[in-house]
Parts: sequence; structure tokens; C-alpha cells
Amino acid sequence: MASANQLVNAQGKQPLFSFGVISDVQYADIPDGCSFIGVPRFYRHSILVLQRAVQHWNDYKHKFVLNFGDIVDGFCPKDQSLSTVRKVIGEFENFNGTVYHMIGNHCLYNLPRDKLLPILKISNPDGRAYYDFSPTPEFRFVILDGYDISAIGWPQDHPNALEALKFLQEKNPNSEKNSPVGLVGLERRFLMFNGGVGKEQLEWLDGILQEATKMRQIVVICCHLPLDPGASSQEALLWNYDEVMNLIHGYNCVKVCFSGHDHKGGHSIDSHGIHHRVFEAALECPPGTDAFGYVDVYNDRLSLVGTDRMASTDMYFNPQPDL
Repeated sequence: MASANQLVNAQGKQPLFSFGVISDVQYADIPDGCSFIGVPRFYRHSILVLQRAVQHWNDYKHKFVLNFGDIVDGFCPKDQSLSTVRKVIGEFENFNGTVYHMIGNHCLYNLPRDKLLPILKISNPDGRAYYDFSPTPEFRFVILDGYDISAIGWPQDHPNALEALKFLQEKNPNSEKNSPVGLVGLERRFLMFNGGVGKEQLEWLDGILQEATKMRQIVVICCHLPLDPGASSQEALLWNYDEVMNLIHGYNCVKVCFSGHDHKGGHSIDSHGIHHRVFEAALECPPGTDAFGYVDVYNDRLSLVGTDRMASTDMYFNPQPDL
């Protein structure tokens, strides 16, 4: 990775800053298994991937780290959920800087929001897990809560859970709501292990993008769930990705959308020139291999430098229009 980074820097100026990325660690102290479509999963090895990632991020003194969710697997024995989440968070806390977390469906299979969010140091009111931060005045990172409207994580009688269940009843005729049988094309995203962005969060996002536009900031959107069909399988998309992207496309400040969840990874550039990069999962790394990386930030691009199974990707921006 060092030589790759030196090569990037040799071709141009030094990055403004850099940050680490990892997704879908899904650690559990259980034997290896497979996904529902037969892809091998290495539950115990994944925490070693995270340990090597933290070591690298510390060696290279990155400004912060983004964790794209699903740190513990849904097959983790429920009596071990709390201790396992704390164990994985303990590994993240070995990073000499701030780690910004997103929640994923596997996190919510293990712990309800009221227990999970304090451990992740997400301190929003009302159990919401969306927030933003600016590591430098020129850049803003927006963390979306893809399980805002969700049948998992909220109390069963919570309005967001009831809204999600009603939505699934309308969109997915299967009694097993994680089954896409009979769903066609993009309808295959209407599964219980996905979720949606609610009205309040959309209004909040609109306000953030208005403010970022006035401040001439470059915005990076981050969400566990992918936001573009070109970068992801249909079954992994945010329920209302189209509504979220319609809002985002009303502004010129957003240049990149990062996500996890779809373990094979992906990259696309949408009709408005926004890059969508889905990160490859740490969980699916056979022993001795890795899937993590870091992103060098420039005025005109983000350059992802990946390790092993995480592909490197240069993401050049469309120019900012004059206001």
C-alpha cells in the first residue's frame, strides 16, 4: 500500500488529508460458514483483518476512520452479542484518532438502538443514527441512517418500525420478508434486511446540503446501504434510494457516495457525475487476505487505495459551478 500511495503522490501534489475505511467486519466467535447464496464467510478471521487495518491506519497517521457498519454477525449467539460488539469496538478504539461508525442490519440483529448507539458513540436524540462532521472547512461528511425506517432495531411499537412493516406488507408479498421471490428488478430491494431514510432525516439532509452549498464545501455521503443500482446488486439497495438521490441531485456539492452492505463491492458514476463506491466486505476475506483501505483527499478527487480484496479507485469530481 505504501508504494501505491507514493505513486499517487508522485503524480501530483500531496493529499489534503487521508482517512481509513472498512466495512462489514461481521465478526463472531463461530465456525466459518456461507451466505445464503453460498459465498464463504470467515467469521473469526474478520477481526484479524480489522486488527491489521488499525495497525496500518496508525502507521500512516490517517486523520480519521469510517466504519460502514455490520461489525458483528447476525449468527453471533445472542447471549454474546453485547460482549462481542464491545470486543470489536475495542479493536477500533486502538486507532489513534476518531472512528465514525454507521449502523447496519447485523448490528441491529444483535443489539437494539438504545444499547448499540452509546457503544458506537453516536449521541443523537431519539435513537437516530445520522450526523455530519467537517474534518476541514472545505469538506463535509454526511452519515446517513439507512435503518431509520426499519423493522429491526426499534421497539416493535415504535412509529418507524410500524411504518417499515406497513411498507413491507405493501411491497413484498412473501411471508418471509427477507425473500425476494416474485419481486422483479429494482423491487428486489424491498427486503427486511434493508431499510429507508425517513421524512425528518430527508429534511435534515436538505438543510445540510443547503448549508454546505453556501459554504462551498465538497460533500461526501456515507451510508451502510448503497444508493445507486449501478454500484450494487438490486437486493442491497436502500428502500428509497431514488428519493434520497433526487434530493442530492438538486445540489452540486455532493461528489461521492460511499457504502457497504453489498459484500462484493462496486463502483459507478451516476447521471449527475456522482461517484458511488461500495466497499468490499472484511468478512469474506479468506485467512491471510484483507479488505480495508484509505482514501487520499484532493481538491479535485478522492483516491481510494485498497488492500488485497478492496480495489483501488480514483474518483474525480465534476467542477463546482460558480455561485
